[in-house]
Amino acid sequence: MSTDTTASVSTHVLDTSAGRPARGVAVRLAARAGREGDWRALGGSATDADGRCKDLPEPPEGTTHVRLDFEVEPYFEQDPATTAQRAEARRDAPADRDGGTFFPEVTVTFAVRPGEHYHVPLLLNPFGYSVYRGS
Repeated sequence: MSTDTTASVSTHVLDTSAGRPARGVAVRLAARAGREGDWRALGGSATDADGRCKDLPEPPEGTTHVRLDFEVEPYFEQDPATTAQRAEARRDAPADRDGGTFFPEVTVTFAVRPGEHYHVPLLLNPFGYSVYRGS
């Protein structure tokens, strides 16, 4: 929860190739104070059955930028629930990396202000992704 001196961050991951939440995607959060500040790793979590991370750490007071690092390659390699669905979707697609994903990691960096909540969904498929500021 954001306060007058801090921001808060949440995210969720949706697998658009399968039309469902992406469970088990590791997400790390880092923060910095100022454009030229050093990144400080704050910890991480993994998405639940709804594709949400409900326990990301809070950015500290003075944070101006947040970075979310999503480890998506293991999700595409190890999720047997949608293997057949993905194979069908990729039938006419260009060759990829042994059935994995073109983007093994996704990093999203954004500016924050104290007192604001930032919900940043990741829409994911093996050949692309999209992010936006949600609510």
